[in-house]
Amino acid sequence: MNCEIKVIQPVGILDGIQGSQLRREVLDLIQAGTRNILIDCEKIKFVDSSGLGALVTIMRSAKQANGCFAICSINDQVKMLLELTSMDKVLKIVTDHNEFVTELLVTS
Repeated sequence: MNCEIKVIQPVGILDGIQGSQLRREVLDLIQAGTRNILIDCEKIKFVDSSGLGALVTIMRSAKQANGCFAICSINDQVKMLLELTSMDKVLKIVTDHNEFVTELLVTS
């Protein structure tokens, strides 16, 4: 399995506008052959419903391309939102880049 990883670090609020940009960026990466995508949420302050939708779309696109997708470094507010919406059961959440790499190596 190809363990090359593309890490994307959005900043600020993951809303409809930023979610659309993120979705386009990831779809372009997938079309270019990138299979392993990690969204580092360290600099994300808040995620709204449009942002959640973008993350789910990205996850589905990565799965269709036989890739791996996860998010990491989420703050307490984002974690609470993911738990309230049960998205923590849908999206793969890892602690950091190292955990994502380790999981890729284990599953390859």
